[in-house]
Amino acid sequence: MTKSFLFLALFILITAVQTPAYGKYEKDVYETSTGKLTIHFIGHASLILEFKGKVIHVDPCSMFGDYSILPKADIILITHNHPDHFDKKTIELISKKKTQIVLNSATFDELKKGFVMKNGDKKTLDGIVIEAVPAYNTTAGREMYHPKGRDNGFILTIGKKRIYIAGDTENTPEMNELKNIDIAFLPMNQPYTMVPEQVADAAGKFKPKILYPYHYGETDISKLVKLMQTNKDVELKIRKLQ
Repeated sequence: MTKSFLFLALFILITAVQTPAYGKYEKDVYETSTGKLTIHFIGHASLILEFKGKVIHVDPCSMFGDYSILPKADIILITHNHPDHFDKKTIELISKKKTQIVLNSATFDELKKGFVMKNGDKKTLDGIVIEAVPAYNTTAGREMYHPKGRDNGFILTIGKKRIYIAGDTENTPEMNELKNIDIAFLPMNQPYTMVPEQVADAAGKFKPKILYPYHYGETDISKLVKLMQTNKDVELKIRKLQ
């Protein structure tokens, strides 16, 4: 066996170990004004965004993904402290020494680290503009799930693309007034978030270029597909985000 063969075999082994095992997770790649943005769909409300070497985890939760094989985070965004969005062990697993964690005050009280953003706050981390926007229930009798003023959705501006990750919310007046959203993730499973009709209504009002329903559980996704057929302004994309 030659030295060159041994070197090649070792290189392949090291590369295989170091390369994040995204294989089983769907992804989409978008061109931005300053580079490629890759969105990995882990499951439910858990997402990973990669841009110019930075890794952004959104609501990482081990019940929806195997985080032992996924890359560690430069930024972690937590929308609120419900267990399908907030997982302390997973946060510890994917954190590095300089990982920056963004959360609301209720989640900070449990995690005891990171920094708080409240509705309306805006901050730039690693060149990525992050806006915290309201996420709450509007249907009478459901306000206790996500009361107004407590939880966040996030708008990220990455290479001039605006990505709206709504968190757990219904179609609020604030959502309907959003502008210039390129990609939107809207939740769809009442009683906690929205029914398909609410998602379609919101998309028809703020008109994201691309809509991903997420956090949709056992909701019949075909209802949203049918409702969106007449909306030619919005491209609907379905991924495995039950």
